[in-house]
Amino acid sequence: MTDAHRLQSELATLTTEAFRPELAGIDQLPTLDIARLMNGEDTGVPAAVAARLPEIAAAVDAIADRMERGGRLVYAGAGTAGRLGVLDASECPPTFNTAPGQVVGLIAGGPGALVNSVEGAEDSPDLARADLDALKLTPDDSVVGVSASGRTPYAIGAVEHARAAGALTVGLSCNANSALAGAAEHGIEVVVGPELLTGSTRLKAGTAQKLVLNMLSTITMIRLGKTYGNLMVDVRASNAKLRARSRRIVAQATGAEDAEIERALTEADGEVKTAILIILAGVDGDTATRLLEESDGRLRAALGKAGA
Repeated sequence: MTDAHRLQSELATLTTEAFRPELAGIDQLPTLDIARLMNGEDTGVPAAVAARLPEIAAAVDAIADRMERGGRLVYAGAGTAGRLGVLDASECPPTFNTAPGQVVGLIAGGPGALVNSVEGAEDSPDLARADLDALKLTPDDSVVGVSASGRTPYAIGAVEHARAAGALTVGLSCNANSALAGAAEHGIEVVVGPELLTGSTRLKAGTAQKLVLNMLSTITMIRLGKTYGNLMVDVRASNAKLRARSRRIVAQATGAEDAEIERALTEADGEVKTAILIILAGVDGDTATRLLEESDGRLRAALGKAGA
């Protein structure tokens, strides 16, 4: 059997690649009917994610434990899966004020693959190993391989190489009994069923992966003290909208008047957590900064130290 025939046989066994004969005439339907079909398909995705919540929670706790020790969260995938990982990683600095390189997205073929297909990149486990070696992976790091099919060599190669290096590994796929989940310590298989367009895994599978990645990063950051309740107190005020949001967050956390909020933010050099601590604990900026440093950046702990 040739490699092409072997791959064809393998794909034929995957739920994400299954053909749905009842949709064979979709191109002849009115636009509104197609939209209703797509919308109906999407409604099943949250339930498929819900079925995997215990596995997701276990992965989050393991990732947070490593990041508490200074480790990084690294996503590795190809095509849509890789782009979703890069998207999630790129949104962590402005949302949670993560340090540069603390959350990393690797896509097969490099940054150019974000907008253009890089032929053959997803088929290379060696490329994944090289990308991880460039990061100087440590046992405190966590690597999440992302692949709808669960068979992508780049994602599997990343997980196998990371695990051999002692890093935590998570395998996120949308097929049961996938090689990717089997290669990882934490396997998360969100089975959403065949796609509306045969094999187009940027649809339901992509939505499911986005939901899980949202959970992995967001809940990890909550566990690391990057929020105060449901307020993004580590938000980086890098534009006018985020500066306005910073003022709103301080107001919601403290109930203070605008003038007091502005004074606190000025004294805190725009740092939301510091401004909240200044107001709620009645301390100056230097004291608030010290209390946060002594509390590993956790606002609740700093408030406790201040007796507030």
